[in-house]
This record gives sequence, structure tokens and C-alpha cells, in this order.
Amino acid sequence: MRTKFVELRVYQMLEILADKVWTIVLGWNNLATDTVGKQLIRSVDSIGANISEGEGRGSHADNKRFVRIARGSLQETQHWLRRAYKRNLLTAEQIEELKPLIDQLGPSLNAYLSRIGTSNVQKPKTKNEEQ
Repeated sequence: MRTKFVELRVYQMLEILADKVWTIVLGWNNLATDTVGKQLIRSVDSIGANISEGEGRGSHADNKRFVRIARGSLQETQHWLRRAYKRNLLTAEQIEELKPLIDQLGPSLNAYLSRIGTSNVQKPKTKNEEQ
């Protein structure tokens, strides 16, 4: 039995991050939204999209490839968040809210990548099981 991507803790974290970024960008002016905002939203949404696509491909090799692409999208997201902060589009409070998620995602993606193809992936921990 394959894992449903929506049950993966790393995917659930990505949904939270993507929704927070979306809400923040909605408050920006047109120039900021058209330049940094759209790129930021695309990159953060790409992380979860690649996890779901990899999971749906049906092979461990494809799944691993898409998780690696997701890691690249995470780094792109970090780039756009840095640009947004340097351009005074993000407040220190918003950074404090996003940073813990960003900091957890890299190790979580790496852990998921290392588990693909092992029995641990068959039964991922949900948020409730980890608490």
C-alpha cells in the first residue's frame, strides 16, 4: 500500500507554509506582488507539488527525483524570502513566524528522501502521532 501524500508530515508542514506565504503576499502592493510575490508563491507551492507528484509516479526512483526537486524549490523559496525581507516586504514578526517552518523543512525533506523505499514510508507519522 502506498502512502497518501496528504498524510505525510512534511507535506502538511508545506501546506501551512504555503498558506502563510499566500496570506502575506496578498497584502503587498502590485509591484511587489508582480515581482517577488508571484515568484515566492510559485516556489513555495512547487515544494508540495513535487512531493505529491513524486508520490504519485509509482516508483521509488521517480519519487526520490521529485523530492530532490522539492529541496531545490525550498532553497528558491529561501531566496525569495530573503529578497522580500531585504526589500522591506516582510516584517520581523512574519519572519519569526515563517523561519521555524523553513528550518524544519530541509531536514524533514531529507528524512523523507532517505525513507523512500523502506517500510517507514508505508506508515508515515501524522501530526497527532508525533505530539
